[in-house]
Amino acid sequence: MQIDLTGKRALVTGSTEGIGYAIARQLSRAGADVVLNGRSEEKTTKAAKRLEAEGARGSVKPATADLSTAEGCAALVAQIPQVDILINNAGIFQPIDFFDADDEVWDRHWQVNVMSAVRLSRAYLPGMQKLNWGRVIFLASESGFNIPVEMIHYGVSKTADIAVARGLAKRMAGTNITVNSVLPGPTLSEGVEAMLADEQAKTGLPLEEIAAAFVKQHRGSSIIQRASSVEEVANLVTYLVSPFASATTGASVRVDGGVIDTL
Repeated sequence: MQIDLTGKRALVTGSTEGIGYAIARQLSRAGADVVLNGRSEEKTTKAAKRLEAEGARGSVKPATADLSTAEGCAALVAQIPQVDILINNAGIFQPIDFFDADDEVWDRHWQVNVMSAVRLSRAYLPGMQKLNWGRVIFLASESGFNIPVEMIHYGVSKTADIAVARGLAKRMAGTNITVNSVLPGPTLSEGVEAMLADEQAKTGLPLEEIAAAFVKQHRGSSIIQRASSVEEVANLVTYLVSPFASATTGASVRVDGGVIDTL
């Protein structure tokens, strides 16, 4: 199966590193023209240059914008008025006990994890409708089903992402536009590496080993018993935005290593 996205423009939000960057790289390798997004102009430009150096097939464009506000989302749309593929990947997570998570914590997670995707989907879907082709992906999480006790605020935001994706898929019924959510499990991204940095410094063990121990302790239902790689998540996203996935829409597609313990 050879995925060819030549001629398609893809915007990947929050793509200067981690899962977002891995998705951008895979889409670029499939021939898509890729727009990288981050809050820092320096970091976003650096990521774009890195992607070009890694052999991008399509064009690569940096687009700096802080998507935690309506103004930031509008600024991004002003820079990039039309896309064929929208990957709503921008997101944050922060382990905080429920009784210590104040309104500001909840609002910050809601604005970044949910409203950025709502605003950008609202901005870009009409253009996709005119062309009668498009792909929208919400990067949710297995935490949307298995609400983590250490960050309930995060889990709730990811449940919302799954619900919005399902609703938008129904709103686009009868078109050649698909909308899906992708549910990674624990993934060895830079964010997770930072979360595990103290444990690595304390033990001196390889990061992969520490991540596997974390999965076994905190996500005991995992079948693969390790953290996924960012490439494993990117592979699934690349398939879902391809012509081969034209009958998959309104789905919450798992790449969680089997953490969600349901049929």
